[in-house]
Amino acid sequence: MTQLALDKVAQDLLFRDARTANSFTDEPVTDEQVRAIQDLVRYGPTAMNTQPLRVTVVRSPEARERLVRHMAGNNAPKTSTAPLTLVLSADTDYHLHLDRTFPVIPGVGDSLAANADKREADARFNALLQIGYLIVGVRAAGLAAGPMTGFDAEGLRTELFGADSPLRPLVVMNIGRPGPDAWFDRLPRLEYDEVVTEI
Repeated sequence: MTQLALDKVAQDLLFRDARTANSFTDEPVTDEQVRAIQDLVRYGPTAMNTQPLRVTVVRSPEARERLVRHMAGNNAPKTSTAPLTLVLSADTDYHLHLDRTFPVIPGVGDSLAANADKREADARFNALLQIGYLIVGVRAAGLAAGPMTGFDAEGLRTELFGADSPLRPLVVMNIGRPGPDAWFDRLPRLEYDEVVTEI
């Protein structure tokens, strides 16, 4: 008897059968799909409800060309042919929204204004949490995700946002319907007892 509330079909869609895709069909990913995914995953928790993830949707050929020149190795051709690519960045100015998103501590955003190092560390950590939620959200939409960290982050930041931007690109993610030979072989996973301990 299962101990999970989700049925097996949903479990498999989100985790067991889901893989990182390396090729995609040319079926487009619509604005409505992107909006539905974001509307679902925005409820995932972040520290102090900071929500620092910023998603840049790359659709136009000109924008894709600007992006691809910063991708490393095989990530460049994969990104050139994906139906949709997202640049996922941490907003180090997340504190400017805290009066609205974390009103339980009035003025907490002001207290972070002078501490750029803490804001950057917190933004990166929490945006990476949100990227995990986003990957699951893409799978929930019946699409495949191909997240990549092989790119020139500083070059991409300057190219897309400007050198003075508070955005820090963390992950570039292709999404769409998986194409031919989309998957590498499944790699081994650690067993329960290797991961979970009780004290």
